[in-house]
Amino acid sequence: MNIRTLFACAALAPPLAHAHVTLEQTSASAGAYQKLTFRVGHGCKGSPTHTLTVTLPAGVEGAKPMPKAGWTLSGTANQVSWKGGPLQDAHYDEFAMQVKLPATAGKYYFKVTQLCDEGRMDWDAIPDASGAKPASPAPVLEIVPAAAGAPHH
Repeated sequence: MNIRTLFACAALAPPLAHAHVTLEQTSASAGAYQKLTFRVGHGCKGSPTHTLTVTLPAGVEGAKPMPKAGWTLSGTANQVSWKGGPLQDAHYDEFAMQVKLPATAGKYYFKVTQLCDEGRMDWDAIPDASGAKPASPAPVLEIVPAAAGAPHH
């Protein structure tokens, strides 16, 4: 294959997917205490991240965020924020918390705001009935019914 063919193939290939703020866990048992790890794969259009705020969906409660060196924590009953860093655009990091999950099964969306030195990203879009993937999706956790007799720690 010559160099022109290689560049032509590269031009026709689909673009690489952009990293989003995602949850490491994809599912968990209803009513359980669960560690949630939010993965941040990039900054805002090349700019470093200095604040990450996670809003808990209704029914998810008791957030206990994990401290991170170089970051300060703040929060309310339904929100946790890490401020500091900065997390450079070329780097990846994880932000974790423990929560109590609701007893009701279903998809729960965690809206995340990522503030950068220049700009912001709002990872808050929830898919609609069309099935189209949103450009800035909110991280989602599928809560499944608890197994009969399973302990809730």
